[in-house]
Amino acid sequence: MATSNHSVGEPAVEKPWHAAYPAPKTTAAVITRETLISWMLEGKLAGKDFVLVDLRRTDFEGGIIRGSINIPAQSLYSTIPSLYALLPTATIRNVIWYCGSSHGRGNRAAGWFADYIKEQDNTQMESRTLEEGIKGWATAGDEYVRMMDEYDATVWK
Repeated sequence: MATSNHSVGEPAVEKPWHAAYPAPKTTAAVITRETLISWMLEGKLAGKDFVLVDLRRTDFEGGIIRGSINIPAQSLYSTIPSLYALLPTATIRNVIWYCGSSHGRGNRAAGWFADYIKEQDNTQMESRTLEEGIKGWATAGDEYVRMMDEYDATVWK
C-alpha cells in the first residue's frame, strides 16, 4: 500500500509484514499432497500424528484441510517457541505449513520453524511445506475435497 510522503513528493512503499523478521536460514522440506493424503487415509490424524497449520488470512475462504489450525502469519514468528514447546510432549514429529500456494507465507513459516528446530538440536521433528498449498489440494480431485471442512466449490472454479 502506498502512502504520501509530502517531504519527498513520492509515495512511500509500505513494507510487507514479514520484513520485520529475519529471512529463514533453512529451506524446509516439502511434502506432496499425495503423501499427506496417504497418511490421512492410513488413519493418521492431524493434531495427533502431525500438525497442519493454515496461514491464510484474508484469503481464508473455500475450506480448510481437515484438522488444520489457523494461525495468522503476522503473529506467527513470535509464537514459534510456544508452538514448539507444545509438540514434543504430544510426540508430534511433523509440522506442515500451508497458505494459498505455499510459495510465500507457508514456505517462510516452514523455514522459520525448521530454523528453530535446528537451534533446539532436535533431530526428531521436521518442518515441512505443503507443496502447492491449499489451491493445489482443493483442485486435485474428490478424494482431496472429502478431506476438507467447509469446502466451497465456487471458490475453486
